[in-house]
Parts: sequence; C-alpha cells; structure tokens
Amino acid sequence: MAGLSNPKLFRRCAELPATAPADAMSAAAYTLRLLASRIIALTAEIDDLDQHITDTVRVHTPGLLDRQGVGPDTAAALLLAAGDNPQRLASEAAFAALCGVSPTEMSSGKTQRRRLNRGGDRQANSVLYTIVGTDPPTECGCSKGK
Repeated sequence: MAGLSNPKLFRRCAELPATAPADAMSAAAYTLRLLASRIIALTAEIDDLDQHITDTVRVHTPGLLDRQGVGPDTAAALLLAAGDNPQRLASEAAFAALCGVSPTEMSSGKTQRRRLNRGGDRQANSVLYTIVGTDPPTECGCSKGK
C-alpha cells in the first residue's frame, strides 16, 4: 500500500476483509477497514456541504466568489457578519465598524491619534485579514515595510 495517494489508500483499506478480529493482524485490518469507510463517508459529506455553501453564496452574492482571495468559506463568513438585515449597513464605514477594522479616536490633550477598533465581529475581521493577505498589491506593500 506504500506509494498510494490518500484517497486510493482509504479505498484499499475499506476493501479489506470484514472478518471478525482473531489476532492482532486481523484486528488491525478490521480497524483500518472501519476507519477508512468512515473517512470516505465523512469526506463525501464534507464535499456535499462545501457545494451547498458555494451554491448558497452564489445565490445571495453572485460576484463575491469572483474576487481575489474570497472562497466559499470566507464569503459565507462575511454574509453571516452582514446578517439578515443588510440595510443596517448603509456604507462601507458601517461594515468596517461591524468587522472591527474602522479607526477609532485615541486622543489625549493636544495629541490626536487613531487606532483600529478592537470591537466588532472577530470572525469577519479574521476573514478580511485573510482576503487582504492574498491581495497582490497589499502583499507587495507589506513586504516593503519589513
């Protein structure tokens, strides 16, 4: 079985004989068969759910998946952050505040500074960080600063 890819290895293990374990080798083969069958079934379920998420995102925001760095999971997280009532997000600034990426005043006396908002939806913030990290102009700018 050496040299097989994972899917082929799982299929081969799932085809092992279903005899009752009598010794250590047959017990190992029996266990491998059960685990491989479970992995195959769970992989099929994951693929089905991934397709369902992709289809749902395409229905609600057709162009979102065409953007650089936005996959089905990131798009779904952004849709969940926007919620059931997208009318409450009247501007990009409102969405930035919701995601915790808007600037907030941090002033003291004559000194006026801004820092990023620490509030907001942390999952949406993480998704935006992932999207920005895959944007080539942003990557170029980040690498120059280091």
